[in-house]
Amino acid sequence: MSDLLYYIFGFVVLAAALYLMKKVASCLVKAMVAAVIALVLGVVYYLFFI
Repeated sequence: MSDLLYYIFGFVVLAAALYLMKKVASCLVKAMVAAVIALVLGVVYYLFFI
């Protein structure tokens, strides 16, 4: 019976880790997109207004 509980606990931990990684990855993707947009706007400003 203890082996079954061990596997259930492992599955729950794995599911929680994958859920947290998905949340963190989506946040990182949004941050990268924002950084690219800021860079493009900076380059456009530099090329056309300076």
